[in-house]
Amino acid sequence: MTSIGRIPEATVARLPLYLRGLDAFPIGVAATVSSDELADLAGVNAAKLRKDLSYLGTYGIRGVGYDADFLRFEISRALGVANTWPIVLCGMGNLGRALANHSGFTERGFPVVAAIDTDPDKVGAEVDGVPVYAPSELAPIVAEHEIAVGVIATPPEAAQGVADRLVEAGIKSIMSFAPIVLAVPDGVDLRAVDLAAELQILGFHLHRTRLTDAARDAVGGEWTPEAGV
Repeated sequence: MTSIGRIPEATVARLPLYLRGLDAFPIGVAATVSSDELADLAGVNAAKLRKDLSYLGTYGIRGVGYDADFLRFEISRALGVANTWPIVLCGMGNLGRALANHSGFTERGFPVVAAIDTDPDKVGAEVDGVPVYAPSELAPIVAEHEIAVGVIATPPEAAQGVADRLVEAGIKSIMSFAPIVLAVPDGVDLRAVDLAAELQILGFHLHRTRLTDAARDAVGGEWTPEAGV
């Protein structure tokens, strides 16, 4: 049986990529997938994929590959998505509404069952099919729906207060889209997604590529950063 605690964090980060790659194989249809094929679908190295899957106790059959359905089950079990983990979405602005409409959450076992907002025009109504509540109602909503994950999609100045409320309500897993460093107690898992920072990283790579291309054109041939101009 798989020991979840011994799976490295880097492997955990790649398991969703493998699960997404398996979407190419319909459920219930007897199918096998080779490590090379799944690695291509996931965008990783095949040797790394085989090493990652070995942590699940899944090795495949040489010359045949992996049973796609069984592998999907094993990865889902390791990630906990064989269960359902209800989400409360904090902040129903443009980003929050986009997240509420993201069908991938529900498909992966993370349905958005409630939202929290301070806008009186939204509180008490359904926005994009999600019931919206006032911040004061957070704790009873968490208890009623057995909410497992809190997602923060508020402006940065409000994010820490929201995180504090989520912790007080008993939430142990938080995902934040607010571009600010949040403080949470030990025992609370926090995942931060800074979209602007990710774009800046892409900008760095675009800038480096442009400089490399310009230098190559200047010398009229092959050029690498290590070689110099």
